[in-house]
Amino acid sequence: MGVASGQPFAPAAQGWSVTVSDLARFVPSTATVVGEPDNIAVVGLPANFVSSAMTETIPGTVLGRGLNIRFTPVGYAFDYGDGGKRTSSTAGAPWGAIGLAQFTPTDTSHVYTQPGTYTVTVTVTYAAEVDLGAGWIPINGTLIGPAASQQVRVVRAHTALVQGTCSERPGSPGC
Repeated sequence: MGVASGQPFAPAAQGWSVTVSDLARFVPSTATVVGEPDNIAVVGLPANFVSSAMTETIPGTVLGRGLNIRFTPVGYAFDYGDGGKRTSSTAGAPWGAIGLAQFTPTDTSHVYTQPGTYTVTVTVTYAAEVDLGAGWIPINGTLIGPAASQQVRVVRAHTALVQGTCSERPGSPGC
């Protein structure tokens, strides 16, 4: 886990200070990334990507003191494997969960221009807080979690309509 930035916090009543670097050895579970639909994408259509990163609390000891550390995802860096990249403040969501039809653009989707197999990677940035037993105290700075990756197969799709366009006949095969 990398440290993106950090300044110490110093609870005066505790008489000690902790930086985000002190928390870097506590690692949230590695997030996963999946592509919709089924890690297969179609050239020219949006593929939707979703990270599984979530808020996680880990017990530990820092500077000899027991505490709980809460890591909250605050940023997602998606690398789509074809040179395309996107940062987002959201992990993304499955199309069905947000009421969208497949191949609808989302905050975390990507459109591939060439067929092939690509490795999609997401790197999650976390904010940290500690609880010394009297409530959560935010730590200045952020931590970068381990990257998660998934292979996505990108294919070309061809359709043929025999009785007009989908706008003209929305019930036709392929619409």
